[in-house]
Amino acid sequence: MTDNLVYSVDELSSSDLMIDARYAGSRNGNSSDDPLNKLLDVSNQGGFRYRGSRDDPHLIALLSSMKDLDWPDELDLSTGVFTYYGDNKKPGRKLDETNRYGNNLLELIFDRQHSGSRADIPPIFVFTKAGIYRDVIFRGLAVPGRIGSTHNDDLVAVWHATKGQRFQNYRATFTILDLPEIPRAWLEDIIGGTRATESMHAPEAWLKWVKSGQYSPLIAKRSQSIRSKRDQLPSSKEDINMLAVLHKHFGSDSYAFEACAAHLVRICLPNTVELDLTRPSRDGGRDGIGILRIGRPDTSVLVDFAIEAKCYGIDNSVGVKHVSRLISRLRHRQFGVIVTTSWLHAQAYKEIVEDGHPVMILAGKDVVELLREIGLQDSIDLVNWLQTAFPVIET
Repeated sequence: MTDNLVYSVDELSSSDLMIDARYAGSRNGNSSDDPLNKLLDVSNQGGFRYRGSRDDPHLIALLSSMKDLDWPDELDLSTGVFTYYGDNKKPGRKLDETNRYGNNLLELIFDRQHSGSRADIPPIFVFTKAGIYRDVIFRGLAVPGRIGSTHNDDLVAVWHATKGQRFQNYRATFTILDLPEIPRAWLEDIIGGTRATESMHAPEAWLKWVKSGQYSPLIAKRSQSIRSKRDQLPSSKEDINMLAVLHKHFGSDSYAFEACAAHLVRICLPNTVELDLTRPSRDGGRDGIGILRIGRPDTSVLVDFAIEAKCYGIDNSVGVKHVSRLISRLRHRQFGVIVTTSWLHAQAYKEIVEDGHPVMILAGKDVVELLREIGLQDSIDLVNWLQTAFPVIET
């Protein structure tokens, strides 16, 4: 965090918005510390902030902690796609009856997107919490949707269950535009009442999207890192318990875990068209063989992949031996997937990354995230699901 450009509280009302810069608030210890009020003249509370009226916002600020495990907002730096969940995060209310009208704003934005009224969509500025007092980091100027998205999947109502109560919230997809800097002059025009599209300071990349609907996402080239044990395992007690439940359930039947691992791979790679488990006695270093479809059905490319599944406790790692065995079995133009309830030893991970082997790693943390994607929020949900979907026959 110390490498970020930092704007002090005295600079907020005159500063530009710079990608990944930190904007510091006051240090009074209350809500008045929030920097977004001075930065954009919006309210100082909530994930949704806006200038103007709820029916006609002039600009919107979206703020995320990026740490809500039940509602995991995500910024994919390699694609520029920002996934943001609405503000109906507790049972007892309808989808569009939230206190700060966040879901109403999402409906408004995406209704205008779907009708082609992009000029009526206000600029959407995305911020994340910096973890230092109430400071925030600017992540970019967002527009609704992404390359290839449709009205069927850019704003989706998803079900969630907590304490036996089911309710819905929105999952919205945005694209961060390739704009390293937002000029203060444009912000001042909007705050002063000028329509964003009518300001002479409006950024060209944003106006291009307004006029054509063409996305120019901010993309950062991703370098594959060697994740540590800590990075491969979840941090919360409940998530650790979920891994323990998996390990206990399949502890006496590793072959049964392979079926579960194959299911998790299908969740992670939804365009998988075939996936077959190999016989335990003749797996050849591969627990499953699959085919992934890339592209549209009629003109797609099919790519083979192999699975290696290891149901270990978190005190045991997947070592070089198992990784090397999988790699040695991969044929030309195949890739591999390692699925484990544990983690990869540093040397094994290093071999994959530094030698450029086409192997995707789903470690304990990734497994829990995939389980949450299908609505399993705690150990109780997981136990019930396992007993129904993957019953283990005691011997």
